[in-house]
Amino acid sequence: MGRARLAELHGVATSYEPAPGRTVRVPDETVVAVLAALGVDASTPDAVRAALERHDREERSRLLPPCVMARPGRPPRPRLPEGTALRVETEDGAVLDWRPGADGPAPPGLPLGSHTVRAQAPDGRSATATLIVAPDRMPAPPARSHGFLVQLYSLLSARSWGMGDLGDLADLAAWSGRALGAGFLQLNPLHAALPGTPAEPTDPSPYRPSSRRFPDPVHLRVEDVPEYAHLRGPARRRVDELLDRAAALRAAVLHEGALIDRDAVWALKREALELVRTVPLSPGRRAAYCDFLAERGQALEDHAIWSALAEIHGPAWRAWPDGLADPRSAAVARARGEYLDRADFHCWLAWLTDAQLAAAQRAALDAGMAIGLVHDLAVGVHPSGADAWALRDVFASGMSIGAPPDAFNSRGQDWGLPPWRPDALAATGYAAYRDLLRGLLRHAGALRIDHVMGLFRLWWVPEGREPTEGCYVRYDAEAMLGVLALEAHRAGAVVIGEDLGTVEPGVREALAERGVLGTSVLWFERDYTGADGGADGGTSGDAPGGEQSEQGEPSERSEPGESRGAAPARARPLAPEEWRADCLATATTHDLPSTAARLTGDHVELRHRLGLLTRPLERERAEDAVEVAEWLALLGRLGLLPEGPEDEEGTVRAVHRFLLRTPAKLVGVWLPDTVGDRRPQNLPGTWDQYPNWRLPIADATGRPVSLEDLVASPRLHALMGEFRRAAPPGSRGGRGIKPTPGTRGARASDTVSP
Repeated sequence: MGRARLAELHGVATSYEPAPGRTVRVPDETVVAVLAALGVDASTPDAVRAALERHDREERSRLLPPCVMARPGRPPRPRLPEGTALRVETEDGAVLDWRPGADGPAPPGLPLGSHTVRAQAPDGRSATATLIVAPDRMPAPPARSHGFLVQLYSLLSARSWGMGDLGDLADLAAWSGRALGAGFLQLNPLHAALPGTPAEPTDPSPYRPSSRRFPDPVHLRVEDVPEYAHLRGPARRRVDELLDRAAALRAAVLHEGALIDRDAVWALKREALELVRTVPLSPGRRAAYCDFLAERGQALEDHAIWSALAEIHGPAWRAWPDGLADPRSAAVARARGEYLDRADFHCWLAWLTDAQLAAAQRAALDAGMAIGLVHDLAVGVHPSGADAWALRDVFASGMSIGAPPDAFNSRGQDWGLPPWRPDALAATGYAAYRDLLRGLLRHAGALRIDHVMGLFRLWWVPEGREPTEGCYVRYDAEAMLGVLALEAHRAGAVVIGEDLGTVEPGVREALAERGVLGTSVLWFERDYTGADGGADGGTSGDAPGGEQSEQGEPSERSEPGESRGAAPARARPLAPEEWRADCLATATTHDLPSTAARLTGDHVELRHRLGLLTRPLERERAEDAVEVAEWLALLGRLGLLPEGPEDEEGTVRAVHRFLLRTPAKLVGVWLPDTVGDRRPQNLPGTWDQYPNWRLPIADATGRPVSLEDLVASPRLHALMGEFRRAAPPGSRGGRGIKPTPGTRGARASDTVSP
């Protein structure tokens, strides 16, 4: 009983419900291990008693929690002894004296931001805490709009070096905004990958990065770096040779069936960039670089020195020589001086990448996009990467994020990503989380949060244990959402949560209340309760099938409805008016079959060829055909399928006509769907059996398609014509498609009033 109480005090669940009415108890060993990762000894009854007594003492003596949250209409209400004086030092340097008894629950004129509050009690006790004042809601989309969902690496152009880059992104943004009236481009995470080694190539998954704080320079368009034009002599000749080799890489992918080889691309770009760096920066460029260094500060210094050390010792920092595993050690301080030039090279790469991301967002906005780039935040980082090294104090050592077992995945899931420590986040005023969001939102009109349910709780798996032996650890959702709202408000960015799969009761409602848009995928928008459903789409996406993960990592990832039983097939598809309005509506995602593959059943055949089916092929085919037929019947009843169900291209268009009928504020088009691509970019449950994250966009025959081919594709233009026809008169392309019912989020006040 004492251990359960201790676990509860620290947000550690001692049981979970894999299905309604069924409760599973967490093993005691797991609870002990998770509490130990939070700095709490619960290994023996005596240790539990001591930990409980220590917690009680700390609670009684504490004046302020480590982080205080406030928002308009909900001012901070710290429990303080009578006569306690408070002083708020705002982030812009102002000082506000606050007497809770006389001034009310909040000092007058308290602005949004991250501040410091100091308390002085009459008995002599004092305390200091971070005070975060956040708006009530995230910014709302300025208007209903549509856009493309694209994996950037898969979009090659005639100028790519073997994979899509930021120059291609800017071109796609400029063209789709101007010619098609697109309002946004949603991207895969562009986070810095863990560097490959001769023995182990770079993991191509964008959802297992070394760092989420900085983008990967592999996305750079080398020719767009201003100093490139000033190369002369041998350096210029060598770069020209590298360009020829890059052209060969590109041709191999587009015309010879080769897979995208990230390491080969980076080897060419790195050598070219080393040569470009020999060109001195102009005075103005030097000043801009210095500003960037000052702005990104310690985070950039840590990222750069980790990158320099990884070049020498490999990325597995726990195996580095003595002292180097601690970023604040004397050994690392010496290394910062010894490897200053290599660290500066990595700082310079981060600056160049940041500048090209800014240029891509400018291209999107100049083309008339209301939102522009939608960046994607992965749920975690690689345990051997730069962030896990630099931020080791706020990650839980010996723990991994995953998902519990459920009706269709009895083994559970282990994603191999260390979780945030909720106690450490609070103790540091959520500084690491705030800085992460601020960096991602520098050049974004919106941010997608992968596995957004992780803002509330995460399944922790102790190292060496099976995923079935994990447990949930709860986070302060008010704080996590408050910090997100504050940074989104500062950036003027929309927030989209990936909330597919089984979602804890109340989570979708809490997200909607704060203005976080959900994600609704057509094939999963069914009434799984058997009820009539409602306009809020409350049952959407909740197919029995367990937690949806967008990670797509080896062997453990599953998609909702994958290998599911007969009950979901009988759940009726939701009519368009039953969908929720506050969402991004789409036909598919990077972890799911393309629309053409779904309609034709090709995805079942692919899984059969790879040995991934858990039931007989004929049964899978029959059930898949029934599910597709149910949707086709609904499309027909609504008059959205005039071409007939045998016309594949017409049916793909009908699916998107349906999405346009929903009240969804954002409608996303999976870019490979526009040319009939049959292949998923990622096939959950596979590793080397399938080329995850290494395929270029291809047409219905499997022929790779370049950006130039896409722009000229009759199939793409026929599909996007549906959006033009849905646009109000006088708008460009599909911009402002059919405004829908629903209210925008209220504008938050810039101050908190009592």
